[in-house]
Amino acid sequence: MAYPGYGAADPLWGYFSAVAGADQQIDARELQNCLTTSGIAGSYQQFSLETARIMIAMLDRDFSGKMGFNEFKELWASLNQWKQTFMTYDRDRSGTVEPHELHAAISSFGYTLSPAALNALVKRYSTNGRINFDDFVACAVRLRSLTSAFQARDAQKNGWAQFQYDDFIQCVMCL
Repeated sequence: MAYPGYGAADPLWGYFSAVAGADQQIDARELQNCLTTSGIAGSYQQFSLETARIMIAMLDRDFSGKMGFNEFKELWASLNQWKQTFMTYDRDRSGTVEPHELHAAISSFGYTLSPAALNALVKRYSTNGRINFDDFVACAVRLRSLTSAFQARDAQKNGWAQFQYDDFIQCVMCL
């Protein structure tokens, strides 16, 4: 299946179509290869397969485990925003952010998290007290996805949600 209107007119089409199969969908390994080839991570290390998996899960509205071109374009826009934010807070240009910089970056995305929640993110995503770009993106993806899942279940919009156990497991394990 071709995507009408793409091709030479959309520079992202070349990256996507180079790895997409006949179904014009890409899986996590293909996404990882595509992002590496595109150079979107700049001088940072390539994205891990796990980060590619959760990027697909974030946008996998049909639960196919794959991503079409429109989802890829949506991801690309998010990645560019996250990269700009990462570069803003990586003040020493080390290719990593420190915990206080991660806190500031998360706040800049509009999240209001407790110190305990922020510290949990640092423990999860840092190595030797530093967060690299791949882990920064993984953190951003999980925050976006889990916040969206929570908000969908927060009927009163008061910061409380009710989950059945199976629903909870699906939310957190699919990321």
